[in-house]
Amino acid sequence: MSLLNLFWLFFAPTKGWRHLTQANYSMHRLYLLHVIPLSLIPPLFIYYGDFHFAASLFPVLSSSKLLLVAIILFIVELVAVPVMALLLRQLAEIAESHPSFHEAFTLAAVAPTPLWLMPIMFLIPDISINLLALTLALMATVGFIYYGIPAVFRIKERGHAMLLFGAVLTAGVIAWVFLMVATLVILGSVQNLQI
Repeated sequence: MSLLNLFWLFFAPTKGWRHLTQANYSMHRLYLLHVIPLSLIPPLFIYYGDFHFAASLFPVLSSSKLLLVAIILFIVELVAVPVMALLLRQLAEIAESHPSFHEAFTLAAVAPTPLWLMPIMFLIPDISINLLALTLALMATVGFIYYGIPAVFRIKERGHAMLLFGAVLTAGVIAWVFLMVATLVILGSVQNLQI
């Protein structure tokens, strides 16, 4: 997926999703060239935060423990994309749509892009700017899902698209909360390790 495609998704989502579905990228290509590199950003910036803002962000974890947390977060992110694709396929039945796994994977791989990019804002050590960036990333992700569902799943009826959007948004929020809780559990578990 090109940077131009990302530009269209952010600023002209209907056109961006149309380009993306017409390009018909393989799942392997999306995973290797989009999901893996973007999934690296949050763990790298967590680890970066340890060196630059150690006292304020993660005062209780040593560098080796924080590295372990970053690796686990990366693995969880990589597993979450195909799991969300499976969930999207099941949820699509609500809207009487039967997308292929490839179509569901495309949406699951591209929709979290703003959330993956958001940690770049950690370069600015200001909590208010980071919270604003997180809010904008969440809004952009919701927009990606809103415009992506009818484009990727080829749903013409607005009511069905809105129904599926609500179901996917709910599943996405649950997945995001799970990821946050899992991160906290991992942080707690790693604190007790003897590394």
